[in-house]
Amino acid sequence: MGDLDPADGAQTSHGGADAARVILVVASYIRGRIYTRLKHPMLTGIKLWAAAHLLANGDLGSIILFGSFLGWTVFDRISLKHRADSGAPPIPVGGPGNDLIAVAVGIVAYLALAFAFHPVVIGVPVFGV
Repeated sequence: MGDLDPADGAQTSHGGADAARVILVVASYIRGRIYTRLKHPMLTGIKLWAAAHLLANGDLGSIILFGSFLGWTVFDRISLKHRADSGAPPIPVGGPGNDLIAVAVGIVAYLALAFAFHPVVIGVPVFGV
């Protein structure tokens, strides 16, 4: 079975939006208005990350890896609607100051992932070639 061709431009178009997805994951721990609005920002961030990588990569390994993450987030979100207890310990929700902290930490984490982790461990630069 051959590889699927990624959507035109998808390999470079999702790079800048990854920062927003990392911010969503951070906002699930530094809770503020982002958390209040989305209820499950980590699931939202991982879902968007997996979907973007599925669009950008057409090889079988990527389809299995990112498809699994996408399937897990969809399943978990649906199951959360049917659970009385989310299973997570309560974390106090702050105000807009927590959102600013989440954005700052998310951007720093994204830059570390983009410039240190992704090119070295994955072998694919996020920016450039």
